[in-house]
Amino acid sequence: MAITKSTFPQLSLPETNLFSFIFARKERPFPDSHVIFHDGETDKAYSYARVRQAAVDFGTGLKARFDWRKGDVLALFASNDIDTPAVTMGTLWAGGVVSPSNPGYTPAELAYQLKDSGSRAIVTQFHLLDTVKKACDLAGFGRDSIILLGDQRDPSGQIPHYTSVRNISGATRYRATKLNPKHDLAFLVYSSGTTGKPKGVRLSHYNLTSNVSQLQPGEQYNLTWDGSRTCGDIPLPKTGSGDKVLTCLPYFHIYGLTTTVFNPLYTGTTSIVMARFEIEKWCSLVQKHSITFSYIVPPIVLLLCKHPAVPKYDLSSIRMTNSGAAPLSREMVETCFKRTGVRVKQGYGLSETSPTAFNQPWDEWNVTIGSVGKVLSNMEAKICTPIDASDAPSEHAEADPLPQGQVGELHVRGPNIFLGYHNNDAATKESLSPSGWFHTGDVGYIDANGNFFITDRVKELIKYKGFQVAPAELEGYLLEHPLVDDCAVVGIHSESLGTEVPRAYVVPKPGAQRKDASEIIQWLGSRVANHKKLRGGVVFVEEIPKTASGKILRRVMREWVKAEKLEATNSTRARL
Repeated sequence: MAITKSTFPQLSLPETNLFSFIFARKERPFPDSHVIFHDGETDKAYSYARVRQAAVDFGTGLKARFDWRKGDVLALFASNDIDTPAVTMGTLWAGGVVSPSNPGYTPAELAYQLKDSGSRAIVTQFHLLDTVKKACDLAGFGRDSIILLGDQRDPSGQIPHYTSVRNISGATRYRATKLNPKHDLAFLVYSSGTTGKPKGVRLSHYNLTSNVSQLQPGEQYNLTWDGSRTCGDIPLPKTGSGDKVLTCLPYFHIYGLTTTVFNPLYTGTTSIVMARFEIEKWCSLVQKHSITFSYIVPPIVLLLCKHPAVPKYDLSSIRMTNSGAAPLSREMVETCFKRTGVRVKQGYGLSETSPTAFNQPWDEWNVTIGSVGKVLSNMEAKICTPIDASDAPSEHAEADPLPQGQVGELHVRGPNIFLGYHNNDAATKESLSPSGWFHTGDVGYIDANGNFFITDRVKELIKYKGFQVAPAELEGYLLEHPLVDDCAVVGIHSESLGTEVPRAYVVPKPGAQRKDASEIIQWLGSRVANHKKLRGGVVFVEEIPKTASGKILRRVMREWVKAEKLEATNSTRARL
């Protein structure tokens, strides 16, 4: 039995706040004038110095206009925007905590996060104002705390743009807030749990600065502002200039924030910003800007493998891509490279790990195919006997590691592990051991070379295109439907979408008809964000399998999914 140590270099991690880590670097290799963010739609560009100044101006404005205090929470509800980095960094300068949320949320979903996080202000875009106003009303949140970012401003002038949130008093007393990097929060990100409602993940400044540092030997050393580094037979950037990273991951997810906001500001790579992913737009931007790298997810790899428009574009400038959120098969990696010439390596992480915990080295992308890589610098990992969710105690004891190569639940420990769940001590105790081991809920094995392979999940979460869907949350909604007597939700794999999708097993009320399954799907779809819709359909059953204590036996339903042998007289299926 053994604990797996990182094979990447051990790092001396700075204990400083995230703003200073980014903007007070003494060894920064690139000039102030270097362009960091470039809007893929408008071609607007912001230099490193421009982002820093805009951030300080906004942070000062928060202090002057809102009397901003250390620990105050700013909600961020927006699609990717070139203004987001300045708003984010300005909030951190002022001592605030950023709580991003999915712009696809319904007013009720957003209202829950506003209330649970205790947000003092919300930054959004003009096209999302209707949702934000409704959410504010539901949450009892003043509309005078709404701020806009992006090119479109409020024609009435009632809602200020973030560039108007300034210190207009002339007072010079405002300074950057002093912070304790290991204890003060930088982000409160929401990760769906198995208990229904999303849980706030508490990430400190030290968590984030550590993960950016850990990504350097694990990933970023080959991405430079001047295009000067590579490894193996992977070419340098074709144009002779620096690396350009195409940002298609959402900024509201910590995966997108850490890799495509903080990393470019730290390394000097130029980030080409996409508001939302579209495969043809992605391909055209690769061709137009000679993109050299992109963080992606498995559904994008599937599109590169199959979409008919892909061969029309020149993607040869791409040196590497990194896929996360769910494991890729060997077949997909090999098919993608054969069809497009695009190399795909993998990484692994969660919101609770800030987010990256494992990364596949560049020169192993075609050697350890199927692995999500090795544990990052300053981290440890162990594989332990999984605890059945139906029998789990309220607090995990320290778990001994299984012998190398055996399958079990992954536990990780390191400086990037979150501080705990917001206002949820019980969930924190279930996930974090007394000595700091985080129980990831993912099942797999670590081979003799330290490569982690994911095989399953202990947790009940469904991952749709990288977004987490909590079955209990959907079940809570479904039980409100007049035709639903009982229900349970599980994930099934969709070959056509290349991702997991939610399916509901429903015990219908007497008198329910075949057509009612489709009605239930549409009804739920109008109440939840797009990624939570029942793309796996509704299946009518006579009974939901449960333990004696009433807990749903999802493992039984997963066997149903595998077998696909429900009795025809007792079931009907409706799909979107």
